[in-house]
Amino acid sequence: MRRQLSEIFQAGLERVDPYRMITRHLRVEGDRLVVAMEGYHLEVPLGDYRRILLLGAGKASGPMARAVEEILGDRIESGLVCVKYGHTVDLRRAEMVEAGHPVPDRNGVDAARRIAALARAADAQTLVINCISGGGSALLPFPMDGATSGGLVELSLDDKQCTTSALLRCGADIQEINCVRKHISGIKGGRLLQMLQPARSLNLILSDVVGDDLGSIASGMTTFDATSYAQALEIVDRYRLRTEIPAQVLRALELGAQGRIPETVKAGASCLERVDNVMIGTNRQALLAAAAKAASLGFEVRALTSQLAGEARHAAKVIADIAKDVVVSDMLAAKPACLLLGGETVVTLRGNGKGGRNQEMALAFLDELKTWGEGRRRVFFLAASTDGNDGPTDAAGAFADEEVLRQTWALEGDCLANALNNNDSYHFFEKTGGLFKTGPTNTNVCDLQIAIII
Repeated sequence: MRRQLSEIFQAGLERVDPYRMITRHLRVEGDRLVVAMEGYHLEVPLGDYRRILLLGAGKASGPMARAVEEILGDRIESGLVCVKYGHTVDLRRAEMVEAGHPVPDRNGVDAARRIAALARAADAQTLVINCISGGGSALLPFPMDGATSGGLVELSLDDKQCTTSALLRCGADIQEINCVRKHISGIKGGRLLQMLQPARSLNLILSDVVGDDLGSIASGMTTFDATSYAQALEIVDRYRLRTEIPAQVLRALELGAQGRIPETVKAGASCLERVDNVMIGTNRQALLAAAAKAASLGFEVRALTSQLAGEARHAAKVIADIAKDVVVSDMLAAKPACLLLGGETVVTLRGNGKGGRNQEMALAFLDELKTWGEGRRRVFFLAASTDGNDGPTDAAGAFADEEVLRQTWALEGDCLANALNNNDSYHFFEKTGGLFKTGPTNTNVCDLQIAIII
Protein backbone atom coordinates (compact mmCIF):
# COMPACT_ATOMS: atom_id res chain seq x y z
CA MET A 1 0.00 0.00 0.00
CA ARG A 2 2.87 2.42 0.69
CA ARG A 3 4.21 1.70 -2.78
CA GLN A 4 0.83 2.53 -4.31
CA LEU A 5 0.52 5.69 -2.22
CA SER A 6 3.96 6.72 -3.48
CA GLU A 7 3.01 6.00 -7.10
CA ILE A 8 -0.15 8.09 -6.80
CA PHE A 9 1.82 10.96 -5.24
CA GLN A 10 4.49 10.70 -7.95
CA ALA A 11 1.86 10.92 -10.68
CA GLY A 12 0.72 14.22 -9.19
CA LEU A 13 4.31 15.50 -9.16
CA GLU A 14 4.92 14.55 -12.77
CA ARG A 15 1.86 16.51 -13.91
CA VAL A 16 3.22 19.72 -12.39
CA ASP A 17 6.86 19.31 -13.39
CA PRO A 18 7.63 22.92 -14.35
CA TYR A 19 10.26 22.06 -16.96
CA ARG A 20 7.84 19.79 -18.80
CA MET A 21 4.98 22.28 -18.56
CA ILE A 22 6.98 25.17 -19.97
CA THR A 23 8.58 23.17 -22.78
CA ARG A 24 5.14 21.79 -23.64
CA HIS A 25 3.34 25.13 -23.74
CA LEU A 26 5.97 27.66 -24.88
CA ARG A 27 7.60 27.70 -28.33
CA VAL A 28 9.28 30.03 -30.77
CA GLU A 29 7.62 30.45 -34.17
CA GLY A 30 9.68 32.69 -36.44
CA ASP A 31 10.19 35.90 -34.48
CA ARG A 32 7.32 35.24 -32.05
CA LEU A 33 7.32 33.61 -28.64
CA VAL A 34 4.04 31.68 -28.41
CA VAL A 35 2.47 30.77 -25.07
CA ALA A 36 -0.32 28.22 -25.56
CA MET A 37 -1.83 27.02 -22.27
CA GLU A 38 -5.24 25.51 -21.55
CA GLY A 39 -7.66 28.32 -22.39
CA TYR A 40 -4.85 30.86 -22.82
CA HIS A 41 -2.94 32.06 -25.91
CA LEU A 42 -0.32 34.80 -26.10
CA GLU A 43 2.14 35.81 -28.82
CA VAL A 44 5.12 38.04 -27.99
CA PRO A 45 6.87 39.63 -31.01
CA LEU A 46 10.55 39.11 -30.19
CA GLY A 47 11.64 41.54 -32.90
CA ASP A 48 10.24 44.40 -30.80
CA TYR A 49 12.94 43.91 -28.16
CA ARG A 50 16.67 44.59 -28.23
CA ARG A 51 17.41 42.30 -25.27
CA ILE A 52 15.81 39.53 -23.22
CA LEU A 53 16.49 39.24 -19.49
CA LEU A 54 15.72 36.09 -17.48
CA LEU A 55 14.94 36.52 -13.77
CA GLY A 56 13.45 34.17 -11.21
CA ALA A 57 12.86 33.23 -7.60
CA GLY A 58 11.31 30.21 -5.90
CA LYS A 59 11.91 26.57 -5.11
CA ALA A 60 10.92 25.54 -8.65
CA SER A 61 12.36 28.52 -10.53
CA GLY A 62 15.51 26.58 -11.53
CA PRO A 63 13.86 24.08 -13.87
CA MET A 64 11.50 26.81 -15.07
CA ALA A 65 14.48 28.94 -16.10
CA ARG A 66 16.21 25.96 -17.69
CA ALA A 67 13.13 25.35 -19.86
CA VAL A 68 13.04 29.02 -20.93
CA GLU A 69 16.73 28.87 -21.82
CA GLU A 70 16.15 25.76 -23.91
CA ILE A 71 13.35 27.48 -25.82
CA LEU A 72 14.99 30.89 -26.36
CA GLY A 73 18.67 29.92 -26.35
CA ASP A 74 21.09 32.70 -27.22
CA ARG A 75 18.29 35.24 -27.53
CA ILE A 76 18.59 35.57 -23.73
CA GLU A 77 21.26 38.11 -22.89
CA SER A 78 21.68 37.32 -19.17
CA GLY A 79 19.79 36.98 -15.92
CA LEU A 80 19.70 35.86 -12.30
CA VAL A 81 17.61 33.15 -10.63
CA CYS A 82 17.45 32.54 -6.86
CA VAL A 83 16.54 29.09 -5.48
CA LYS A 84 16.51 27.34 -2.12
CA TYR A 85 19.72 25.62 -1.06
CA GLY A 86 19.96 22.26 -2.81
CA HIS A 87 17.44 23.10 -5.56
CA THR A 88 19.93 24.11 -8.24
CA VAL A 89 20.01 23.14 -11.93
CA ASP A 90 22.49 23.94 -14.68
CA LEU A 91 21.83 27.20 -16.54
CA ARG A 92 23.77 28.61 -19.51
CA ARG A 93 22.58 32.20 -19.89
CA ALA A 94 21.40 33.20 -16.40
CA GLU A 95 23.31 32.96 -13.15
CA MET A 96 21.86 30.81 -10.37
CA VAL A 97 22.28 31.60 -6.68
CA GLU A 98 21.07 29.83 -3.54
CA ALA A 99 19.47 31.39 -0.47
CA GLY A 100 17.58 30.58 2.74
CA HIS A 101 14.02 29.33 3.05
CA PRO A 102 11.63 29.58 4.91
CA VAL A 103 13.61 32.08 7.00
CA PRO A 104 15.46 34.54 4.73
CA ASP A 105 19.24 35.01 4.89
CA ARG A 106 21.99 37.34 3.65
CA ASN A 107 22.34 35.47 0.34
CA GLY A 108 18.69 36.22 -0.35
CA VAL A 109 19.16 39.91 0.39
CA ASP A 110 22.12 40.06 -1.99
CA ALA A 111 20.13 38.24 -4.70
CA ALA A 112 17.16 40.59 -4.26
CA ARG A 113 19.35 43.67 -4.59
CA ARG A 114 21.03 42.28 -7.71
CA ILE A 115 17.67 41.45 -9.29
CA ALA A 116 16.43 44.93 -8.42
CA ALA A 117 19.49 46.45 -10.12
CA LEU A 118 18.88 44.37 -13.26
CA ALA A 119 15.20 45.36 -13.24
CA ARG A 120 15.96 49.07 -12.93
CA ALA A 121 18.37 48.86 -15.87
CA ALA A 122 15.68 47.41 -18.17
CA ASP A 123 14.25 49.79 -20.76
CA ALA A 124 11.31 49.85 -23.18
CA GLN A 125 13.21 47.58 -25.58
CA THR A 126 13.77 44.91 -22.92
CA LEU A 127 11.63 41.80 -22.53
CA VAL A 128 11.94 40.41 -19.01
CA ILE A 129 10.88 36.82 -18.39
CA ASN A 130 10.29 36.12 -14.70
CA CYS A 131 10.11 32.52 -13.43
CA ILE A 132 8.23 32.62 -10.14
CA SER A 133 7.22 29.84 -7.78
CA GLY A 134 6.44 29.29 -4.12
CA GLY A 135 9.27 30.20 -1.82
CA GLY A 136 10.05 33.38 -3.73
CA SER A 137 8.99 35.53 -0.78
CA ALA A 138 11.63 34.14 1.58
CA LEU A 139 14.26 33.77 -1.13
CA LEU A 140 14.13 37.46 -2.15
CA PRO A 141 14.06 39.45 1.09
CA PHE A 142 14.37 43.14 0.24
CA PRO A 143 13.99 44.97 3.56
CA MET A 144 12.27 48.30 3.14
CA ASP A 145 14.78 51.11 3.47
CA GLY A 146 14.94 54.86 3.19
CA ALA A 147 14.79 54.77 -0.60
CA THR A 148 11.37 53.11 -0.60
CA SER A 149 9.85 54.61 2.52
CA GLY A 150 10.72 58.25 2.21
CA GLY A 151 13.40 57.86 4.89
CA LEU A 152 10.83 57.16 7.59
CA VAL A 153 12.04 53.66 8.41
CA GLU A 154 14.97 51.43 7.59
CA LEU A 155 14.51 47.70 8.15
CA SER A 156 17.24 45.07 8.38
CA LEU A 157 17.58 41.41 7.48
CA ASP A 158 17.27 40.60 11.17
CA ASP A 159 13.94 42.47 11.25
CA LYS A 160 12.69 40.35 8.33
CA GLN A 161 13.95 37.12 9.89
CA CYS A 162 12.31 37.80 13.26
CA THR A 163 9.03 38.77 11.61
CA THR A 164 8.99 35.70 9.35
CA SER A 165 9.77 33.38 12.27
CA ALA A 166 6.99 34.91 14.39
CA LEU A 167 4.47 34.53 11.57
CA LEU A 168 5.47 30.90 10.96
CA ARG A 169 5.14 30.01 14.67
CA CYS A 170 1.76 31.61 15.28
CA GLY A 171 -0.29 29.54 12.80
CA ALA A 172 -0.94 32.28 10.23
CA ASP A 173 -1.71 30.97 6.75
CA ILE A 174 0.36 31.83 3.68
CA GLN A 175 -1.96 34.65 2.58
CA GLU A 176 -1.69 36.30 6.00
CA ILE A 177 2.08 35.81 6.13
CA ASN A 178 2.52 37.32 2.70
CA CYS A 179 0.24 40.27 3.46
CA VAL A 180 2.64 41.32 6.20
CA ARG A 181 5.77 40.51 4.19
CA LYS A 182 4.56 42.54 1.21
CA HIS A 183 4.20 45.62 3.37
CA ILE A 184 7.72 45.58 4.74
CA SER A 185 9.39 44.79 1.40
CA GLY A 186 10.92 46.87 -1.32
CA ILE A 187 10.26 44.28 -4.05
CA LYS A 188 6.99 42.46 -3.23
CA GLY A 189 3.37 43.54 -3.68
CA GLY A 190 4.03 44.59 -7.28
CA ARG A 191 7.06 46.71 -6.46
CA LEU A 192 9.25 44.64 -8.79
CA LEU A 193 7.03 45.87 -11.64
CA GLN A 194 7.65 49.46 -10.62
CA MET A 195 11.39 48.79 -10.93
CA LEU A 196 10.89 47.16 -14.34
CA GLN A 197 9.10 50.12 -15.95
CA PRO A 198 9.07 50.69 -18.92
CA ALA A 199 10.17 47.13 -19.85
CA ARG A 200 7.65 44.45 -20.80
CA SER A 201 7.46 41.39 -18.55
CA LEU A 202 6.24 37.87 -19.19
CA ASN A 203 5.81 36.15 -15.83
CA LEU A 204 5.58 32.36 -15.67
CA ILE A 205 4.07 31.40 -12.33
CA LEU A 206 3.74 28.09 -10.47
CA SER A 207 1.12 28.33 -7.73
CA ASP A 208 1.81 27.18 -4.18
CA VAL A 209 -1.17 28.88 -2.53
CA VAL A 210 -4.71 27.70 -1.93
CA GLY A 211 -6.98 29.33 -4.50
CA ASP A 212 -4.06 30.32 -6.80
CA ASP A 213 -4.23 34.02 -5.93
CA LEU A 214 -1.54 35.81 -7.96
CA GLY A 215 -1.16 38.37 -5.20
CA SER A 216 -0.11 35.70 -2.71
CA ILE A 217 2.26 33.54 -4.79
CA ALA A 218 5.78 34.72 -3.83
CA SER A 219 4.02 37.75 -2.32
CA GLY A 220 2.81 38.98 -5.71
CA MET A 221 5.96 40.60 -7.09
CA THR A 222 4.47 40.96 -10.59
CA THR A 223 0.85 41.85 -9.95
CA PHE A 224 -1.23 44.33 -7.99
CA ASP A 225 -1.90 43.87 -4.30
CA ALA A 226 -5.45 43.88 -2.93
CA THR A 227 -4.29 44.07 0.71
CA SER A 228 -3.26 47.09 2.74
CA TYR A 229 -1.06 48.23 5.59
CA ALA A 230 -4.17 48.33 7.77
CA GLN A 231 -4.86 44.66 7.02
CA ALA A 232 -1.26 43.76 7.81
CA LEU A 233 -1.66 45.42 11.21
CA GLU A 234 -4.92 43.51 11.78
CA ILE A 235 -3.04 40.24 11.21
CA VAL A 236 -0.36 41.27 13.68
CA ASP A 237 -3.06 41.97 16.25
CA ARG A 238 -5.08 38.82 15.45
CA TYR A 239 -2.10 36.66 16.36
CA ARG A 240 -0.93 38.95 19.19
CA LEU A 241 2.43 39.62 17.60
CA ARG A 242 3.05 43.24 18.62
CA THR A 243 5.57 42.11 21.21
CA GLU A 244 6.97 39.35 18.97
CA ILE A 245 7.99 41.38 15.93
CA PRO A 246 10.73 44.06 15.90
CA ALA A 247 9.71 47.59 16.86
CA GLN A 248 10.90 48.94 13.50
CA VAL A 249 8.61 46.55 11.63
CA LEU A 250 5.62 47.53 13.75
CA ARG A 251 6.48 51.19 13.20
CA ALA A 252 6.64 50.70 9.43
CA LEU A 253 3.21 49.03 9.38
CA GLU A 254 1.72 51.81 11.52
CA LEU A 255 3.21 54.55 9.34
CA GLY A 256 1.88 52.77 6.27
CA ALA A 257 -1.60 52.54 7.77
CA GLN A 258 -1.41 56.30 8.39
CA GLY A 259 -0.60 56.89 4.72
CA ARG A 260 2.94 58.08 5.43
CA ILE A 261 4.54 55.23 3.45
CA PRO A 262 3.37 54.53 -0.12
CA GLU A 263 1.08 51.51 -0.46
CA THR A 264 1.86 48.47 -2.54
CA VAL A 265 0.84 48.52 -6.22
CA LYS A 266 -2.93 48.67 -6.71
CA ALA A 267 -5.19 47.71 -9.62
CA GLY A 268 -5.01 50.21 -12.45
CA ALA A 269 -1.43 51.30 -11.78
CA SER A 270 0.58 52.26 -14.87
CA CYS A 271 3.26 49.63 -14.18
CA LEU A 272 0.66 46.91 -14.91
CA GLU A 273 0.20 47.96 -18.54
CA ARG A 274 3.07 45.90 -20.03
CA VAL A 275 2.67 42.76 -17.94
CA ASP A 276 1.49 39.22 -18.75
CA ASN A 277 1.10 36.80 -15.82
CA VAL A 278 0.73 33.16 -16.91
CA MET A 279 -0.20 30.43 -14.43
CA ILE A 280 1.61 27.29 -15.56
CA GLY A 281 0.72 24.84 -12.78
CA THR A 282 -1.57 24.39 -9.76
CA ASN A 283 -2.42 21.97 -6.98
CA ARG A 284 -5.66 21.10 -8.78
CA GLN A 285 -3.71 19.79 -11.78
CA ALA A 286 -1.56 17.59 -9.52
CA LEU A 287 -4.67 16.33 -7.75
CA LEU A 288 -6.40 15.34 -10.99
CA ALA A 289 -3.29 13.48 -12.22
CA ALA A 290 -3.05 11.64 -8.91
CA ALA A 291 -6.73 10.73 -9.24
CA ALA A 292 -6.16 9.29 -12.72
CA LYS A 293 -3.28 7.17 -11.43
CA ALA A 294 -5.31 5.88 -8.49
CA ALA A 295 -8.14 4.90 -10.85
CA SER A 296 -5.68 3.02 -13.06
CA LEU A 297 -4.62 1.02 -10.00
CA GLY A 298 -8.21 -0.15 -9.49
CA PHE A 299 -9.42 2.22 -6.76
CA GLU A 300 -12.74 4.02 -6.67
CA VAL A 301 -11.47 7.58 -6.46
CA ARG A 302 -12.89 10.63 -4.75
CA ALA A 303 -10.96 13.89 -5.19
CA LEU A 304 -12.45 15.90 -2.35
CA THR A 305 -10.77 19.33 -2.53
CA SER A 306 -7.73 21.23 -3.73
CA GLN A 307 -8.29 23.92 -1.09
CA LEU A 308 -7.64 22.18 2.22
CA ALA A 309 -6.56 24.72 4.84
CA GLY A 310 -6.66 25.35 8.59
CA GLU A 311 -4.82 23.54 11.39
CA ALA A 312 -3.13 20.34 10.21
CA ARG A 313 -4.37 18.25 13.12
CA HIS A 314 -7.96 19.45 12.64
CA ALA A 315 -7.81 18.57 8.95
CA ALA A 316 -6.46 15.12 9.90
CA LYS A 317 -9.51 14.42 12.05
CA VAL A 318 -11.89 15.36 9.24
CA ILE A 319 -10.05 13.12 6.76
CA ALA A 320 -10.00 10.28 9.29
CA ASP A 321 -13.75 10.64 9.91
CA ILE A 322 -14.45 10.42 6.17
CA ALA A 323 -12.17 7.38 5.83
CA LYS A 324 -13.94 5.70 8.75
CA ASP A 325 -17.28 6.07 6.99
CA VAL A 326 -15.80 4.28 3.97
CA VAL A 327 -14.43 1.51 6.22
CA VAL A 328 -17.73 0.99 8.02
CA SER A 329 -20.35 1.49 5.32
CA ASP A 330 -18.76 2.34 1.93
CA MET A 331 -20.16 5.85 2.34
CA LEU A 332 -18.84 8.17 -0.38
CA ALA A 333 -16.96 5.35 -2.16
CA ALA A 334 -16.94 1.57 -2.32
CA LYS A 335 -13.79 -0.26 -1.25
CA PRO A 336 -11.08 -0.37 -2.45
CA ALA A 337 -11.23 3.42 -2.36
CA CYS A 338 -8.81 6.30 -2.65
CA LEU A 339 -9.54 9.70 -1.13
CA LEU A 340 -7.50 12.63 -2.44
CA LEU A 341 -7.09 16.13 -1.04
CA GLY A 342 -4.76 19.04 -1.70
CA GLY A 343 -4.00 22.44 -0.23
CA GLU A 344 -1.86 23.84 2.54
CA THR A 345 -2.55 23.61 6.25
CA VAL A 346 -0.76 25.32 9.14
CA VAL A 347 0.66 24.31 12.50
CA THR A 348 0.46 26.52 15.58
CA LEU A 349 3.66 25.69 17.44
CA ARG A 350 3.23 24.86 21.12
CA GLY A 351 6.33 22.69 21.62
CA ASN A 352 9.95 22.78 20.57
CA GLY A 353 10.10 19.61 18.48
CA LYS A 354 10.88 19.15 14.80
CA GLY A 355 8.45 18.51 11.96
CA GLY A 356 6.24 20.01 9.28
CA ARG A 357 2.54 20.41 8.59
CA ASN A 358 2.26 17.11 6.69
CA GLN A 359 4.08 15.09 9.32
CA GLU A 360 1.88 16.70 11.98
CA MET A 361 -1.20 15.79 9.95
CA ALA A 362 -0.06 12.18 9.58
CA LEU A 363 0.63 12.03 13.31
CA ALA A 364 -2.82 13.38 14.16
CA PHE A 365 -4.38 10.94 11.66
CA LEU A 366 -2.52 8.10 13.39
CA ASP A 367 -3.87 9.28 16.74
CA GLU A 368 -7.39 8.81 15.35
CA LEU A 369 -6.52 5.48 13.69
CA LYS A 370 -5.28 3.86 16.91
CA THR A 371 -8.83 3.80 18.35
CA TRP A 372 -10.48 1.99 15.43
CA GLY A 373 -9.92 -1.63 16.41
CA GLU A 374 -9.69 -4.01 13.44
CA GLY A 375 -10.83 -1.28 11.05
CA ARG A 376 -7.44 0.39 11.28
CA ARG A 377 -5.92 -2.46 9.22
CA ARG A 378 -7.89 -1.25 6.20
CA VAL A 379 -6.55 2.33 6.07
CA PHE A 380 -3.27 3.69 4.69
CA PHE A 381 -2.54 7.42 4.68
CA LEU A 382 0.15 9.68 3.20
CA ALA A 383 0.46 13.44 3.64
CA ALA A 384 3.32 15.09 1.75
CA SER A 385 4.57 18.37 0.34
CA THR A 386 5.04 18.54 -3.42
CA ASP A 387 8.35 20.39 -3.05
CA GLY A 388 9.91 17.51 -1.10
CA ASN A 389 10.54 19.56 2.06
CA ASP A 390 7.97 19.48 4.83
CA GLY A 391 8.84 22.30 7.19
CA PRO A 392 12.52 22.53 8.21
CA THR A 393 13.13 18.82 7.55
CA ASP A 394 14.52 16.52 4.87
CA ALA A 395 11.21 14.63 4.63
CA ALA A 396 8.35 15.41 2.25
CA GLY A 397 5.83 14.04 4.75
CA ALA A 398 4.87 10.80 6.47
CA PHE A 399 2.78 7.63 6.29
CA ALA A 400 0.15 6.72 8.88
CA ASP A 401 -0.86 3.06 8.95
CA GLU A 402 -1.01 -0.13 11.02
CA GLU A 403 2.73 -0.73 10.65
CA VAL A 404 3.58 2.63 12.24
CA LEU A 405 1.20 1.81 15.10
CA ARG A 406 2.94 -1.53 15.66
CA GLN A 407 6.27 0.26 15.91
CA THR A 408 4.70 2.84 18.24
CA TRP A 409 3.46 0.22 20.69
CA ALA A 410 6.94 -1.29 20.84
CA LEU A 411 8.28 1.99 22.27
CA GLU A 412 8.13 3.05 25.89
CA GLY A 413 5.47 5.48 27.15
CA ASP A 414 2.83 7.31 25.14
CA CYS A 415 5.26 8.57 22.53
CA LEU A 416 2.49 9.45 20.07
CA ALA A 417 0.79 11.86 22.48
CA ASN A 418 4.14 13.27 23.55
CA ALA A 419 5.12 13.92 19.95
CA LEU A 420 1.82 15.71 19.25
CA ASN A 421 2.14 17.85 22.37
CA ASN A 422 5.69 18.83 21.47
CA ASN A 423 5.17 19.25 17.70
CA ASP A 424 7.84 16.55 17.30
CA SER A 425 6.43 14.53 14.42
CA TYR A 426 9.76 14.13 12.60
CA HIS A 427 11.52 12.28 15.41
CA PHE A 428 8.41 10.16 16.03
CA PHE A 429 8.24 8.96 12.43
CA GLU A 430 12.02 8.58 12.30
CA LYS A 431 11.72 6.04 15.14
CA THR A 432 8.68 4.26 13.74
CA GLY A 433 9.69 4.11 10.06
CA GLY A 434 6.97 6.38 8.73
CA LEU A 435 8.97 9.18 7.12
CA PHE A 436 8.40 9.77 3.40
CA LYS A 437 11.47 11.21 1.67
CA THR A 438 11.68 12.27 -1.96
CA GLY A 439 14.50 14.80 -1.92
CA PRO A 440 13.96 18.17 -3.66
CA THR A 441 11.36 17.68 -6.40
CA ASN A 442 11.92 21.01 -8.20
CA THR A 443 8.22 21.73 -8.22
CA ASN A 444 5.95 23.33 -5.62
CA VAL A 445 2.13 23.29 -5.70
CA CYS A 446 1.23 22.95 -2.01
CA ASP A 447 0.55 19.51 -0.50
CA LEU A 448 -1.23 16.26 -1.36
CA GLN A 449 -3.02 13.95 1.09
CA ILE A 450 -3.91 10.44 -0.01
CA ALA A 451 -5.93 7.84 1.90
CA ILE A 452 -6.36 4.28 0.64
CA ILE A 453 -9.13 2.15 2.16
CA ILE A 454 -9.27 -1.57 1.30
